[in-house]
Amino acid sequence: MTASIHTTCPYCGVGCGVKIDGQGAVTGDQLHPANRGALCVKGMALGESQTLPNRLLYPRVDGRQLDWPEAIATVATGFAEIIKRHGPQAVAFYGSGQMLTEDYYVANKLMKGFIGSANIDTNSRLCMSSAVAAHQRAFGEDAVPAGYEDLAEAELVVMVGANSAWTHPVLFRRLEQARAANPAQRWIVIDPRGTATSQQADLHLQIKPGSDLLLFNGLARRILDSASMDRAFIEQHVTGFAELSLTLGGSEYRTDKVAEATGLTIAELNRFYQAFLDTPKTLTLFCMGINQSEQGTDNAGAIINCHLLTGRIGKPGAAPFSLTGQPNAMGGREVGGLANQLAAHMDFAPGNRDKVARFWGSDRLAPGPGLKAMEMIDALERGDIKALWVMGSNPAVSLPDSARARRALEKCELLVVSDISPNTDTARLARVLLPAAGWGEKDGTVTNSARTISRQRPFKPAPGAARPDWWAICQVAQAMGFEQAFGFDSPAAIFREHAALSGFENGGERLFDISALSGLSDEQYQQMTPRSWPLAGRETGPARLFGDGHFATPDGKARLHPASPRERSEPAGARLLLNTGRLRDQWHTMSRTGHVARLMAATSEPQAQINPSTLSRGGLDQALLLQLHNERGHTLLRVVADESIPPGQVFVPMHWSGEFSSGGRVNDLVSARGCPTSGQPAFKQNPVQVVAVRHQWQASWIGLEAPRWLPEWWSRRPLASGECWSLIDSQTSLAEARTALTREGSWLDWPLPQGRLLVGLEAGKIQGLLLFGQSPWQINPEALASLLGSTLQPSLLLGQLSQALAGTGRLVCSCWSVTEKRIRQAIEEGVEQLEELQQQLKCGTRCGSCIPELKQLLEASQSQSLGEKL
Repeated sequence: MTASIHTTCPYCGVGCGVKIDGQGAVTGDQLHPANRGALCVKGMALGESQTLPNRLLYPRVDGRQLDWPEAIATVATGFAEIIKRHGPQAVAFYGSGQMLTEDYYVANKLMKGFIGSANIDTNSRLCMSSAVAAHQRAFGEDAVPAGYEDLAEAELVVMVGANSAWTHPVLFRRLEQARAANPAQRWIVIDPRGTATSQQADLHLQIKPGSDLLLFNGLARRILDSASMDRAFIEQHVTGFAELSLTLGGSEYRTDKVAEATGLTIAELNRFYQAFLDTPKTLTLFCMGINQSEQGTDNAGAIINCHLLTGRIGKPGAAPFSLTGQPNAMGGREVGGLANQLAAHMDFAPGNRDKVARFWGSDRLAPGPGLKAMEMIDALERGDIKALWVMGSNPAVSLPDSARARRALEKCELLVVSDISPNTDTARLARVLLPAAGWGEKDGTVTNSARTISRQRPFKPAPGAARPDWWAICQVAQAMGFEQAFGFDSPAAIFREHAALSGFENGGERLFDISALSGLSDEQYQQMTPRSWPLAGRETGPARLFGDGHFATPDGKARLHPASPRERSEPAGARLLLNTGRLRDQWHTMSRTGHVARLMAATSEPQAQINPSTLSRGGLDQALLLQLHNERGHTLLRVVADESIPPGQVFVPMHWSGEFSSGGRVNDLVSARGCPTSGQPAFKQNPVQVVAVRHQWQASWIGLEAPRWLPEWWSRRPLASGECWSLIDSQTSLAEARTALTREGSWLDWPLPQGRLLVGLEAGKIQGLLLFGQSPWQINPEALASLLGSTLQPSLLLGQLSQALAGTGRLVCSCWSVTEKRIRQAIEEGVEQLEELQQQLKCGTRCGSCIPELKQLLEASQSQSLGEKL
């Protein structure tokens, strides 16, 4: 039997260890310090995600398949000619927090060191750059001061703009375990909407969107007036106290004023503030709700201010803790993957430029910061950028104002895309497509939210001509004439150089120094175990920073940074405030999770979640679809009434692309405005108008192939066999739609209580089923999909049809395919405790991501029973 392979999960920034046995089965790695054997539902489904439909296997240029030498020559020659005609600033690179550190390193070295352009940015700009800027401003370096061990040490955990129960499930499980071990630990969740995380909180502060800075400035004001302020720590280790005190001295930070502006009651605000003041071991976890704002850097900075004022940093259970969104966003920051960084936590100061130029042996080093993500789109529109290499990302969907981004990408003279799929919205625009190695085939390292570097190891060969990203970059670099600087023969060789640069002429100036690893042999690199920096002789941590009160600034002191909230205009008239975010079971634009049937089962269509009162007041409660639109674009979404969404707001998941739905690209509506300091877009607060779409008909198509005609709105999801397509139209009549969908083949027609079933046959075998009047939300499509490809047997068909129409209800537990219908049935039969539910149905016993919802269903049933008794 082949020995197990220890690798890492390719999803969120928790950085879970994964173990692959000789048969390819995926389990959590109990030895990894991040997860200790636990995995979330996406991690548990990694084995299923490996079989990707329509995998990109060979290079393509202008739609023509060719070999790697020709593809490399096309890219290298194209870059060189554009640079010759227009200069190095006409070339750009857009990477991803899903790239490995070694890929990132050579991409950054090629662009900044040898092409001479700093126009290399990453999709981490969209999620973490505000936290990066706040760390640099306060600490002198992008250094997260906490570790996962602090979760168990904390006595108060404040979660801000983070639905960690869904977005960082394994970390949330560690929090649950910490609270179970220490029942005195309290949770305060700050989020405009109700979430699986807020349902577990001791206090949920449902603030007005965009009022985070005011809330934490108010807390800082309260600290200044209290005995909780650590004056000795401030005097010895902090600067900027006088300026902050002056900024926070205004009447707008009185408790009553802050309560009014944030939408909270005075009692709620006092409860939060007093809990913070009274609890030295306070850990503040913050994520996208803080970062993705027009004042993202100031939001994060205000949280940091509160910790500096109380000396709650560098101590067990006490720190501001930025949660990273992607598996290697931290690694990308370490190598300099953002346009305003140079390399190894160095900026473009003359001294740093001189160091890096000498280390790389280059006289072409970029003179200063390059264009950030949205600035690249501006430059593409103007025609200033002529060549763009996109690697491991889908900016045609994920960037704000994405319709504009697609138009800009279409104008690009040489758009190169490295990916595993040719079907992403961005790949379809590419002139050159390069087949990349995927998870399970890649070799290198990643760094998680807690600064832990882990090995990602391959456990199977890459199919076709797919190759690692580092290899493709080095081949292009060599073809451009930079052979000596890019003669790497392995990820280990790249890592050694990356580690050496981190310590080159460092002298203790930079906290990021992993040069002790620069001498690793190939064998030692292969066997490397997880370790956090600063290394200090540790292999697995903890590696808590700033415990000595010394920061990475010239004078060794942290910086308080005062900032005042900007005026914001509220939506007027019929306009709602749009919020976007993640689902539990999906990842980014679904290019790696959308083809996994059980991951699509929980939420199978793009949806607009709106409070029932808002729907009723707007006359929208009878519509199947809503059109959300503003001056940038429009999108069509399934209506979902959700009481956890405050009135006047709408929440839309971010995941749907043109590959999975005709109307789910929510970033078409998101403004490109953002934080002027970090360049991070404000995805969370965008006014939209909402209009009900009065449909003519709806149908479900279940087949082995796509429908022969697609209506105004469609959404597709994979099944165990075939696919299910949801079809709705407001323009075409039912008769016209039926003709268009059944114009080929032989069709049988059955009347239903509501609608009709049409069965498509070929040589007597079922090829497709079409249910008019039935939504995939109302049926169990798997029951009918099991018939695809089989000989028609009317009795079996009618039996499966009966099962399909009975439905299963919404999927709650993806690990064990347990639906809400089964859970409610168990509760009705007498189950009262979570443990009983887990024992009977297994739900919540594997990854635990569904436990908050299981508790909610149990509590709702108990409340209903109590109400009936009263």
